Amino acid sequence: MAMSTDQIRFIVGILGNFLSFFLFASPIPTFWRIFKNKSVEEFHPWPYIASTMNCMMWIFYGMPFVHPHSPLVVSINSVGLFLQLCYLSIFFCYAGKQNRKIIVGMLFVEIVGLAAIVVGTMLGLHTTANRTMIVGIICTIFGICMYGAPLSVMFKVIRTKSAEFLPTWLSVACFLNGICWAGYALLKFDPYILTGNGIGALLGLIQLLLLFIYRNPKKEDEKQATVELAYNV
Repeated sequence: MAMSTDQIRFIVGILGNFLSFFLFASPIPTFWRIFKNKSVEEFHPWPYIASTMNCMMWIFYGMPFVHPHSPLVVSINSVGLFLQLCYLSIFFCYAGKQNRKIIVGMLFVEIVGLAAIVVGTMLGLHTTANRTMIVGIICTIFGICMYGAPLSVMFKVIRTKSAEFLPTWLSVACFLNGICWAGYALLKFDPYILTGNGIGALLGLIQLLLLFIYRNPKKEDEKQATVELAYNV
């Protein structure tokens, strides 16, 4: 018996959850290093602050009163939000005064911003179609920003003609995650999930091409440093 479109979409969404978890968990080696060294060294909190807002917005987008029938969107972004808050907690513990102020200040701004979006959406928009459109556009913007985070690394690869700071496994996951969620969006057309993840897949493909063009042999003991340094650019 052939599977329905909804069943296929559910399976693709499960795969998307797995790939997204891989992306969300990718900073773990960096934070293990911070924990061991009791210092954030030259690492920055901005990627995790941005990802926190991205996850919160997609959780709101997946709520039944905004975009019904999106439990898989809510589930993976809930996991992502938990991990980002864990990362920021560790960062806060070992950061200096300036970075602590940035973390507290930006989280406050994000919470206030999210509250304003929620209140504005619920009071000003009275149909799920309108709520989906407005919240979806905002989510797309944040999603593109998250996928665009490695751009500085990509420019460095081109400038130095070396892929030393571009982690292969993370680039593959970025590409596959974008493709998977874009396919999920196409099965039951969702332009907001499609746009952000389509751009994510394109950026992932560019990273893979850069890895192929500028690939350099590395020693085994340099591979972990490559992953950590990529998050420090």
